[in-house]
Amino acid sequence: MNNSWVNSSQASTTDTTAEGGADLHLVLRGPGGVRAQLMRALRDAIGSGRLAPGTRLPPYRTLATDLGIARNTVGDAYAELVEEGWLTARQGSGTHVAPRAEPLGTGPLRAPVRTTLRRPAYDLMPSSPDASAFPRTAWMTSARRAMAAAPHDAFGVGDPRGRLELRQALTEYLARARGVRTAPERIVICAGFAHGLRLLCSLLRGTIAVEAYGLGFHRDVATETGLRTLPLTVDGQGARIEELPATRAGAVLLTPAHQFPTGGPLHHERRAAVVNWARSTGGLVVEDDYDGEFRYDREPVGAVQGLDPERVVYLGSVSKSLSPAMRLGWMVLPGWLVDDVIAAKGTREMWSGVVEQLTLADFIACGSYDRQLRRMRRIYRRRRDQLAATLAQRAPHVRVSGVAAGLHAVLELPPGTEQAALRAARRQGLALEGLAAYRHPDSTMADHDGLVIGFGTPPEHAFANALEALCLALPDGPADR
Repeated sequence: MNNSWVNSSQASTTDTTAEGGADLHLVLRGPGGVRAQLMRALRDAIGSGRLAPGTRLPPYRTLATDLGIARNTVGDAYAELVEEGWLTARQGSGTHVAPRAEPLGTGPLRAPVRTTLRRPAYDLMPSSPDASAFPRTAWMTSARRAMAAAPHDAFGVGDPRGRLELRQALTEYLARARGVRTAPERIVICAGFAHGLRLLCSLLRGTIAVEAYGLGFHRDVATETGLRTLPLTVDGQGARIEELPATRAGAVLLTPAHQFPTGGPLHHERRAAVVNWARSTGGLVVEDDYDGEFRYDREPVGAVQGLDPERVVYLGSVSKSLSPAMRLGWMVLPGWLVDDVIAAKGTREMWSGVVEQLTLADFIACGSYDRQLRRMRRIYRRRRDQLAATLAQRAPHVRVSGVAAGLHAVLELPPGTEQAALRAARRQGLALEGLAAYRHPDSTMADHDGLVIGFGTPPEHAFANALEALCLALPDGPADR
């Protein structure tokens, strides 16, 4: 059996017609001579769809050299496959796979039938910022500057904690903007928030307490790593910390700056209480600061981590501030937990790209990150005000809450109307979710009907139309009924 990779770059050194040829893996085996084996291998590759119509094959000399067979054998095989209609050949342009409507193989390799799904006209999911507002010019400026200044070792096997340049920039920024107390040695860069949470949960055992209304993927990550999740009641002051001891949990996951999805900050007395709980029990507080930079009508709320850096893990990312596509996040860890997290992360592969890390470090250090946040704060505040004003005029019976900060609002609906409103929203081409989607399945809290509206995602030109469609989907008020 002859098993060879045919490489176009290698071919170009021996034959000028090889330029543009594709990499090709062929296995010669079975009955018959070498020519018959080569023809059968090529038919199989074309018939299965592995060689697509129009693919340029390596020239005779290159394929013969790599397979260790005579050049004339390859030429004869090509010529016969041209006669059979498998290949086409033209003087000066090489040999190509013949065009076909579909692969000849009709077995399990046939491509599945694709169903075209209707995309929503307006995305009001509370999932991401306005993608059109990404600061491309400033980001490219930082990228060029970071690449010019990068040491050679940046492109080798690096530190699993992440690039020191980014950890230093984050240490300064998080202290200044979020009240986080840390050092570069206590920061681990990860591929987004979910990656960091998964690393952390893999080190925990038993039960982790979570907010009764919260992101489902928080619970999913914990469950996938073997943890049990128990809900804490949520009210206007955040999670009810007094319920923690009864859960016998070893850790608690909170969104204290802006509770997701209900929208309020964790009350200062409850912040102190959760830190005291962690100190007295040896427990761990996991702080998700998913959109803490965006605030409008209130004083900045600092991170709980600042109250006790040895009992709180602070998790952040650029998913809301820049883009979820960046896949950049960070864990600010107690000193005693750093080595365990690094061991869980591993020494290779599961790292964020060095180019993105160096670029973000420069982006923060030169002030572009702060400028982008201030710019988006103005835009999102204007959208929030537009949402509130539109609803006050068109649906005054709907109360808007949770809008002092963040990128989403909760529209409180009359009891029993949430599902009808969601169906009406789909008919209007809206993508959004109700409060029920975020409720912990074991929560004993009373159900609250409402819609969770993300006002960050739609581009500027589409926002007014999205609000019009939303108003058409809302249930009528008492007077209308």
